[in-house]
Amino acid sequence: MRVAVVGATGMVGEVMLQVLAERNFPVTELIPVASEKSVGKEIEFKGTKYKVVGLQTAVDMRPDIALFSAGGETSLAWAPKFAEVGTTVIDNSSAWRMDQTKKLIVPEINASELTKEDKIIANPNCSTIQMVMVLAPLHKKYKIKRVIVSTYQSITGTGVKAVQQLENEYAGVQGEMAYKYPIHRNAIPHCDSFEENGYTKEEMKLVRETQKIIGDKTIAVTATAVRVPIVGGHSEAVNVEFVNDFNVSEIREILHHTDGVTVQDNLDTFSYPMPLFAQGKDDVFVGRIRRDESQPNSLNMWIVADNLRKGAATNTIQIAEYLVVNNLV
Repeated sequence: MRVAVVGATGMVGEVMLQVLAERNFPVTELIPVASEKSVGKEIEFKGTKYKVVGLQTAVDMRPDIALFSAGGETSLAWAPKFAEVGTTVIDNSSAWRMDQTKKLIVPEINASELTKEDKIIANPNCSTIQMVMVLAPLHKKYKIKRVIVSTYQSITGTGVKAVQQLENEYAGVQGEMAYKYPIHRNAIPHCDSFEENGYTKEEMKLVRETQKIIGDKTIAVTATAVRVPIVGGHSEAVNVEFVNDFNVSEIREILHHTDGVTVQDNLDTFSYPMPLFAQGKDDVFVGRIRRDESQPNSLNMWIVADNLRKGAATNTIQIAEYLVVNNLV
């Protein structure tokens, strides 16, 4: 199993390598891929050193699987080239997510859609993944009518430059800015660029990707995405209106038995999800589960996950695992 990691020197790429090792993914040969300025650098993986190669060299090596985390433009240009030589690409950018010919996969929800013919598979947005992990099992039972979500997103979703900005601001050092404003002691209601309707791309991803993954375009979603000075996890306040009424204890029971979801919801012990405890973990954490008393058939929840793991690297590798186990690659 020859595995290329495209963007191996980036923040998500490094976590991909870590997760591949942790989960003992059957890598017989690792092909770390990065931009020309990183070619020749060495990456260590499970005690063996590998030299970083460029994209064309990686294509010529014909890997079985290519895990992409190198930005949308790179994915649009190079994913088809890998696919042409028989490589199955799992792409972590937004490039292919809403392409009608490409599958958008969260393995616990819709991996069964995958076939051998799927040579470019899209990994959803981090904030979408953690939300649909909780929503999908509830939709099966009660049918979701509407979702209102407000996000509190880690700066690691922006990348290394944002982490450096926060560290500089902590230290009182002037440096390069990832954001238009200081992030230290601030909350910026602006994730990604603005679209014509006044929403950001991040907010519209939550709308469009949720409908595609769950497979129901009737689900109404509205979102506000906010960047906060947190390292290590996205948090979401989610209000859900169902078609059918529910019992809160039954909601907890359904989520308790959902693979990849951990319920932290004990007010007596002040147990609820927080980025502080989600960082470095693969599960999606849900708590503050309570009926919305202002609206019929409605529920409030607080959902937290490590955006670099389940929100990116882990979900990508879980897709790869599904392909290998089911002989689809």
